[in-house]
Amino acid sequence: MSGADVTRVVEEAFREEWGRVVATLIRLTGDWDLAEECAQDAFAQAIARWPRDGVPRRPGAWLTTAARNRALDRLRRGTTEVARLRSVAAMPAGPDPEPVEEDVEEDHVPDDRLRLMFTCCHPALPLEAQVALTLRTLAGLTTAEIAAAFMVPETTMAQRLVRAKKKIRNAGIPYGVPPAHLLAERTAGVLGVLYVLFTEGYSASGGPSPARPELTAEAIRLARVLAGLMPGEPEAQGLLALMLLQDSRRVARFDAAGDIVTLEFQDRAQWDHDEIEEGLRLLDDALACRRPGPYQVQAAIAACHATALDPDDTDWPQIAGLYARLARLAPSPVVELNRAVAVAMADGPLAGLRLVDELRAGGALAGHHLLAATRADLLRRLGRTADAAQAYEEALALAPTDAERRYLARRRAETGGT
Repeated sequence: MSGADVTRVVEEAFREEWGRVVATLIRLTGDWDLAEECAQDAFAQAIARWPRDGVPRRPGAWLTTAARNRALDRLRRGTTEVARLRSVAAMPAGPDPEPVEEDVEEDHVPDDRLRLMFTCCHPALPLEAQVALTLRTLAGLTTAEIAAAFMVPETTMAQRLVRAKKKIRNAGIPYGVPPAHLLAERTAGVLGVLYVLFTEGYSASGGPSPARPELTAEAIRLARVLAGLMPGEPEAQGLLALMLLQDSRRVARFDAAGDIVTLEFQDRAQWDHDEIEEGLRLLDDALACRRPGPYQVQAAIAACHATALDPDDTDWPQIAGLYARLARLAPSPVVELNRAVAVAMADGPLAGLRLVDELRAGGALAGHHLLAATRADLLRRLGRTADAAQAYEEALALAPTDAERRYLARRRAETGGT
């Protein structure tokens, strides 16, 4: 196997195994920074050794063992208490151990990643810190990627992550899933983590790939576990329904060259109709609880798209109304931007442009490429080609992925821009 092939395999292993390795080491050592550093060392070892020794049959187990051994070495050289050293030393050693996540702890949740998520989502931490810390430790997102998701400077996000880790350490926040009567107070944070994890996979905040399907798959898997833990929580069901309905379009969203195919031009025969049916069932069950929340409303919007036989069959007035309700439940400039798009489809591009220009004047989405791209599309539909070309140019300069830049460049060319 060539060096390039090994690098690709290591990158794939990073996407799939990072959260598992880090979560296991945090459980064993209680040291977040040590866990991340040793996981990074394990991946560096893989880059150095796999070209020579070959890729192991189970890369995740190999990486977990390498990280465990590195942690053991670090603890032996330090002044760490004996109990922590023993816990790491007791972990299975060897080139191909059984996956650690299969061990069942006292909390009966057989997944260290879910334990890590609940630890990160302790109510002692601010909600944004809960989400950011989990995305860093569980999903392996870079600080820059998380900052982009929150639309804050990278330095600001780095400070939040440092403060969150210190809070967990200094407050002695336990590592594990809380008892049933305390689950509700962590619900908002855990749902937020899963939502941002899925969103980053659905539309990557940067890099050459426009989507990261391994993240959407992980978010869906963890959402299923969470919905099973909290069967009476309609927002957990609503979030899972939203994920399934969105993910159902995965294959149709990009063409063979990796270019974006917008919703109106997607081949709906390629949509995963099993996922759609499951998502609709979950949404119906959630709505029957008569406790609506933001994820249920977003799932209802996704259901409008998923059940439209063709683009002309889409119920845009209903979607616009649902976005208005979402804006009341979870106000944000991004929700308002999406509402503007729906209003434009229901009432005409001029109505949508008025809302977009209000957002633009407010400044909350300054530097967000989707604001400029939406404005450009509405100007194009109004026949204002020169203004549209300028707006596409602005969006192109801000777009975070190659696929989005190619799409915007094509749109700009259609308006006569260069």
